[in-house]
Amino acid sequence: MNIMKKYIMDEHGTPKEVIIPVDDYKKTEELLGLDLSDESIQELREAQKDRENGNKDAYVDLESI
Repeated sequence: MNIMKKYIMDEHGTPKEVIIPVDDYKKTEELLGLDLSDESIQELREAQKDRENGNKDAYVDLESI
């Protein structure tokens, strides 16, 4: 993924901020899962616990979808 960006520097030339296009921001936000609702995050946490505990009854067989 290539992101166009502009660096904002302070008076010493140290980068302080970055400006990126909104579309690139939204793609990054989605890739990182930052756009998920609280409900979706809770469901993912529950699924992770089921997986860690070996609770196979919590999952749906792909053939039934």
